[in-house]
Amino acid sequence: MLAACDTFRSGAVEQLATHAARLGVPLYQRGYEKDPAKVAAEAIRAATRDNVGAVLVDTAGRMQDNEPLMRALASLVSSNDPDLVLFVGEALVGNDGVDQLTQFNARLLDLAPPRPAGGRDAPSSTPATRDGRGCAVDGVLLTKFDTIDDRVGAAVSMVYASGAPIVFVGCGQGYTDLKRLNARSVVRSLLK
Repeated sequence: MLAACDTFRSGAVEQLATHAARLGVPLYQRGYEKDPAKVAAEAIRAATRDNVGAVLVDTAGRMQDNEPLMRALASLVSSNDPDLVLFVGEALVGNDGVDQLTQFNARLLDLAPPRPAGGRDAPSSTPATRDGRGCAVDGVLLTKFDTIDDRVGAAVSMVYASGAPIVFVGCGQGYTDLKRLNARSVVRSLLK
């Protein structure tokens, strides 16, 4: 199921509805100007009720210095405790991508409400972390990876700086153009 949690950008829900129809997957949406965290929670409940095995939550694109959107994302992650949080960035931006990812991760952790260490009901005053290393992002999806040729150093730096692996790379415009990163190919490019 796709969950339309970009309730800010005009046309975002319709755009996701088009993708859901093309892919033949259900879409959960509640329109605009809604709390994305609540929409995600409702989508998860609907998926559970309908025996849907996975929910992909589409959130608004945001920069780490946009406090209202970062706060909304931190609330969504904290209240819904997703299995996987992916940072989506462009491979074309090079080392700026490293800065974007590390600052995005830091802002997400700074704004996240405390997460109890012993479960949701246990008291805690420590910042939320997903893996004990202070990382709120579980992985990276790099778009436009097919356009960077042998300039893959920034991708390696993103992994090193964040501790989050590159889970997928976008290598085109189609749905089937989402690929797993070929580590051997990256190493060969670096050693040229």
